Amino acid sequence: MNPTLPRRPLFISSLALLLGACAATPPEPPVRVPVPAHYAQAQGDWQPAQALAAAPRGAWWNVFDDPVLAALQAQVAQHNQSLAAQLAAYEQAQAAVAQAQAAYYPAVTAGALATRARTANTGNVSNSVNVSLGASWEPDLWGKVRLQVQAGQATAAASAAILANTQLSLQSTLATSYLQLRTVDAQIRLAQDTVAAYARALQITENRYKAGVGTTADVASARTQLLQAQTSLTDLGVTRVQLQNAIAVLVGKPPADFTLPATDTLPQVPAIPAGVPSQLLQRRPDLAAAQAQVQAANAQIGVAQTAWFPNLTLSAQGGSQAARIAELFSAPSLFWSLGPQLAATLFDGGLRRAQVQSSEAAYRQTVANYRQSVLTALQQVENNLAAQRILEQEAKQQAEVVQAAEVSLRLAENQYKAGTAPYLNVLTAQTTATSARNAQLTLLNRRYAAAVGLIQALGGGWGDENTPAIGPLPAGADRQPG
Repeated sequence: MNPTLPRRPLFISSLALLLGACAATPPEPPVRVPVPAHYAQAQGDWQPAQALAAAPRGAWWNVFDDPVLAALQAQVAQHNQSLAAQLAAYEQAQAAVAQAQAAYYPAVTAGALATRARTANTGNVSNSVNVSLGASWEPDLWGKVRLQVQAGQATAAASAAILANTQLSLQSTLATSYLQLRTVDAQIRLAQDTVAAYARALQITENRYKAGVGTTADVASARTQLLQAQTSLTDLGVTRVQLQNAIAVLVGKPPADFTLPATDTLPQVPAIPAGVPSQLLQRRPDLAAAQAQVQAANAQIGVAQTAWFPNLTLSAQGGSQAARIAELFSAPSLFWSLGPQLAATLFDGGLRRAQVQSSEAAYRQTVANYRQSVLTALQQVENNLAAQRILEQEAKQQAEVVQAAEVSLRLAENQYKAGTAPYLNVLTAQTTATSARNAQLTLLNRRYAAAVGLIQALGGGWGDENTPAIGPLPAGADRQPG
């Protein structure tokens, strides 16, 4: 026996340990994004009027205290097809991780072959039966499999965050559409009241004309005003149908099978506490996705670097080959082979260097995208904080405008009935009062949109009933992630 044979396994193991020490490990610099200590639009004399205990939690739409909206949100989670598609994408990402992890283990194969052949020269017929069992394994000396698994896990984490962001976006779109529909319902009620008021005004002018104290011009003006109000009322029906159809699609139903009856109540506008900017890095799902994509790109650099190292493959095969099945498992028919194989690329025309450079550039791209996403998130929060604050002040001013317009309308109507003012004064006052009330409802819809937009910009609701979803985190929990 060759005395060197027993030393080969030891030599191979030592070589594997030595080569494993050189495993590719790409640098993982923390992706730091400077964020301010507070929001500019959250400073000053203005403070949210709503207590933190009333801030949005997991089901953030409950701050609007509308059971119909809550029921619709549940249908979005169950039946929306865009959400179902993104869920399938996440499941694909999870399966890709399992595929990458499979490379940790050896591949085992089995085969069986039976042939019957006749030679052309002699005419002899021969039989052959072959069964075999083989195994091959490529040890992860350079960390390639490990890095591929890390990249897959990061990609799956990004897909999970994208799924959460898709759900948040759909929930926000539904809330905005629903609240706009309720605003349109209020505008329709206002338009109906306006039509009724203009109809009464037309009746008054016609009666005055018949009594000889009015003019045909007054009657014509009143009739024109009534027809315009009726036209506006009809036009609102288009907007409502479109909003109802949009909501139907969001909840996964055909528009023809979905109706949303009108109500006489409007939800209150909540005040949303903003917390601190560093919380965005932990709470916004789109930022979590961008950060996970950075981690995946970083791991891909290491995967590309492993191409510089040789590949070690350990393989084994055994089986039996015989002319008849009865002889298949006899000792002379058995065969086996066992041995390692080491292969390396000596020249590739710069392919590996280019692949590493491409991976590094892809990493820098994801870092830039992440930082840009953080800046965009800060902008969105600031915009909606400003909208929430300014529109609240504007709503108070608009309420005074409505009150003043209604007083002016009453005075104009009384003066006209007393014969001390022309009908033009009434016409102007009615138009002003109607416009003021419509502007008030439009402003209300903008405040709804700002509230939903701020919740979405802050990352939606999270936590349980005992943990605030928006606002200060527990001590030490607002650290910026690496």
